[in-house]
Amino acid sequence: MSEIYFVRHGQASFGSSNYDQLSEKGHQQSRLLGEYFQRRGIEFDHVLLGDMVRHRETAQGIGQALGFEDASFEVFQELNEFDFHAILAAYTAQFPDQALPEKPSVADFFKRLRQGIILWSRSELVGELPESWADFEERVQRMKADIMARCAGKRVLAVSSGGAIAMLVSQLLRAPSETMIELNLQTRNTALIHCVFNQRNMRLSSFNSVPHLDDPEHQSLITYA
Repeated sequence: MSEIYFVRHGQASFGSSNYDQLSEKGHQQSRLLGEYFQRRGIEFDHVLLGDMVRHRETAQGIGQALGFEDASFEVFQELNEFDFHAILAAYTAQFPDQALPEKPSVADFFKRLRQGIILWSRSELVGELPESWADFEERVQRMKADIMARCAGKRVLAVSSGGAIAMLVSQLLRAPSETMIELNLQTRNTALIHCVFNQRNMRLSSFNSVPHLDDPEHQSLITYA
């Protein structure tokens, strides 16, 4: 049986000058996930990741326990996140009264992002965007098809982002775009999304599990940003 573990990256650096890097908590989440795989005897034949810094740092943290090196990673851009900075900028430009406060909270950010994604999915978001919703859907479909074609018979680890994973899950469930938006906003950092597949089909087995953070001492490490 072919199987793949999609992993959302560890907590990124929200509120800093560079979001695209893990926070200290994100590094800790990643190391704990690698230790969980090691305890369970779960090894991977292939490691895929997007080309974002937070993807690579998450894979590196996992690899500390499993002993795989950067050279073994295959960068697969289809696993990248959609450009949520562009979505948010377009939304606040279209609705100036929704501009972020000077020191936005996570809730301020995600409230506006959610509305922007809704408009984006309906082709109602105005402005120059690097990717349309239809392009994003097609990119994730292409990613799934490529994995099914190339990785049959393997156990695969794929480090990605919440939006790309949510789009994949909604496609597997044949759910509407609203489902993708809700899944995106609830996917936890370093959560596991487990799928089984062959060269014809991929099926969802589990979503958004964080067994490596189940211990009471690690509850503070469950994050969403």
